Amino acid sequence: MLKKILGIAPKLESDGSYSPSKLALKLATVQKTDFQNTSYKKYEGKKSKVLVIFTEQKNLKMKNGKLFSTGNHPVEALLPMLHLRNAGFDFEIATPTGKPVVFEMWAFPEKDEHVKAIYNDLKPQFDKPLKIKDFIENSFNDAGSYAAVFVPGGHGAMIGIPEDKNVGKALIWAHENDLFTITLCHGPGSLLSTTLNNQKFIYEGYKMAVFPDSVDKKTPMIGYLPGQMPHGLSEKIKSLGATIVNTKSDKTVCLDRKLITGASPLASNELGKLAAKTLLKELI
Repeated sequence: MLKKILGIAPKLESDGSYSPSKLALKLATVQKTDFQNTSYKKYEGKKSKVLVIFTEQKNLKMKNGKLFSTGNHPVEALLPMLHLRNAGFDFEIATPTGKPVVFEMWAFPEKDEHVKAIYNDLKPQFDKPLKIKDFIENSFNDAGSYAAVFVPGGHGAMIGIPEDKNVGKALIWAHENDLFTITLCHGPGSLLSTTLNNQKFIYEGYKMAVFPDSVDKKTPMIGYLPGQMPHGLSEKIKSLGATIVNTKSDKTVCLDRKLITGASPLASNELGKLAAKTLLKELI
């Protein structure tokens, strides 16, 4: 009751999951983003496609058994996609089984016309995405048409994606074909899929920005998460031989070889700019 009065009680949803408290939403979400509508020299070559791997999962079970109402963070997904689209790239949207993309709609910036526009433009694809398995079967021999693979963040990227062998195949395919891999916040959880079946972590020795476990451990105090995470991410990636370049959930972005990463939702705009400029520099 006291938590409700103080506005730090997570909100109980109709399916029994919990979304962030009023205070957490005030502190951690925005109605309008810092998106900069940058003009780029548009890419007009063959490698114009970006595969975007989204989660189709909504509820992440915490250590205490409570379910966090999650999915992909709309800002982390749509701001980088706005920049990539401005730079001339198109998207193929996929989820593990072809079920609709799930977003953290409680984090949607309702007063941001740019974000709303691209969301509405791509909604038919969000509602009927590709199956990753079908992408593997139909498009692996066409690597020359792709520039990058993008895995947006949001805690939903931690549900099933790190254990999905087809996600691992797609990321290894991108790595072996010299394509860029772009991800941020909890999206780097997808990189763990490259270690399935006792394979070596293909990003060992890389520098990257990842949402810090230390921040996830603190967010239950304000009711962002309804409990402690079932397992961490940044320390796991560090244990596999990567170097984490950030200690805060800030605007940090990092480019190391063909891997482009960002630390948090706050890095979404900077990640988009870095990705667009880097891909154009490489391809034009």
